[in-house]
Amino acid sequence: MGGRAEVSGMGNTKSAGVITPVILSGGSGSRLWPLSRSLYPKQFLPLTSELTMIQETALRVAGERFAAPLVICNEEHRFIIAEQLRAQACRPSEIILEPVGRNTAPAVCVAALKLLAAGEDALMLVMPSDHVIASPGRFLEAVATAAGAAAAGALVTFGVRPVRAETGYGYIKAGAKLDAHEGVNAVERFVEKPDQTTAEVYLADGSYLWNSGIFLFSAAAYVAELERSSPSMVEACRKALSGAERDLTFCRLGKDAFAASPSDSIDYAVMERTARAAVVPVDMGWNDVGAWSALWDIGEKDANGNVVQGDAVLHDARNVYVRSDEQLVAVAGLENVVVVATDDAILVTNHARAQDVKHIVDRLKAERRDEHALHTTVHRPWGSYRGVDRGSRFQVKRIVVKPGERLSLQMHHHRAEHWIVVEGTALVTRGEEQIFVYENQSVYIPMGTVHRLENPGRVPLHLVEVQSGGYLGEDDIVRFEDGYGRMSSIPAASQ
Repeated sequence: MGGRAEVSGMGNTKSAGVITPVILSGGSGSRLWPLSRSLYPKQFLPLTSELTMIQETALRVAGERFAAPLVICNEEHRFIIAEQLRAQACRPSEIILEPVGRNTAPAVCVAALKLLAAGEDALMLVMPSDHVIASPGRFLEAVATAAGAAAAGALVTFGVRPVRAETGYGYIKAGAKLDAHEGVNAVERFVEKPDQTTAEVYLADGSYLWNSGIFLFSAAAYVAELERSSPSMVEACRKALSGAERDLTFCRLGKDAFAASPSDSIDYAVMERTARAAVVPVDMGWNDVGAWSALWDIGEKDANGNVVQGDAVLHDARNVYVRSDEQLVAVAGLENVVVVATDDAILVTNHARAQDVKHIVDRLKAERRDEHALHTTVHRPWGSYRGVDRGSRFQVKRIVVKPGERLSLQMHHHRAEHWIVVEGTALVTRGEEQIFVYENQSVYIPMGTVHRLENPGRVPLHLVEVQSGGYLGEDDIVRFEDGYGRMSSIPAASQ
């Protein structure tokens, strides 16, 4: 691949200027089940600190050198992302909603076209939302190192210096150093995930780096390379963006146009085909948290190599990862295992088989169970609800409505509802009535009655809801008015 030397000869260097972070949030995190689920995946969880992974990602690039981030996400996650970023005073320039998943290359193409349409040939720092970077200072230094080469037209990726013969990552072989850009190398080749023997050879060689999946390049350079390698993808993205609609504060891409795009990763669609690929080697404490064993790797261990989060008692246990949301977990006489307990599921697996959790999730999907998608606590833009009990003709939920928020004006064909306020004040619309309901008071909503629940106060509203009827599914909702753009044909249960 001698053509990659072209990187060093690129001219027309422009000032790197302000960098636009592009945060990709499209994964489901199935290998971290049961904590991560498709409607509330790992990037929205506080796995390594008090902040969630997407919050950590956004705050990592919150300095003066960076513009407001542009986020690309699954439309089902839009309100979660907006709320989590708002909680950290982070205001994205745009949250773009993908109607269907098409991998990373089209997502980043849309972001690049969006920036170019605004008259900005910005440098784009493309980052997954669910990676750990333990040394953010070194990461920012690497970005600064890469900026000059990216401004000169290179498509730069960040290669992590390997600390072990890892078989779970792809590799990058670094080539010659770029004369005009200290600390930047041409990419000699990309390598798929190796077997153990090959990984050991790569580690000993010293020129192979883990592929972090983080990139820095200009919007124009990326689109130009994609035009050469996959013009149909660029055309589909242009149409999807031109047909986009404003949905509250979100940009919803044209569904049919985006669905027509080929599905491909940045690596395959661009980086492995361009003569402009470059890499910055960096040691930044990176981990893609691809399985529970990764959290054991980076966790704080006791004298026996155990990592414990939550309420747990261990006896004669070694190299164990235990995480419990609520209940006590006891582990005795085991080594090299992962135990994760949520309020509705328990996972036990060996470290070496942690990747196999994905097969459990696939089986749950095949059996049409809800546990792969939903937690017992389900987040909504107005707050959350949690299932407490359920029978053949009833179910009980605990509902929390955030201050100033309200649910849609709605009606149910098959169930009646009884609301008991336990904290705060509710304003209830029931037919033509409006009723204030205070703590220790209740209200009944007959089947077929148009109704709405609001929190007019300044503190969260907590209530217990008892539903009764012949069908209790979340899709038995007819909305007449909604403040969250949910009047479309999207199933109610997905919102």
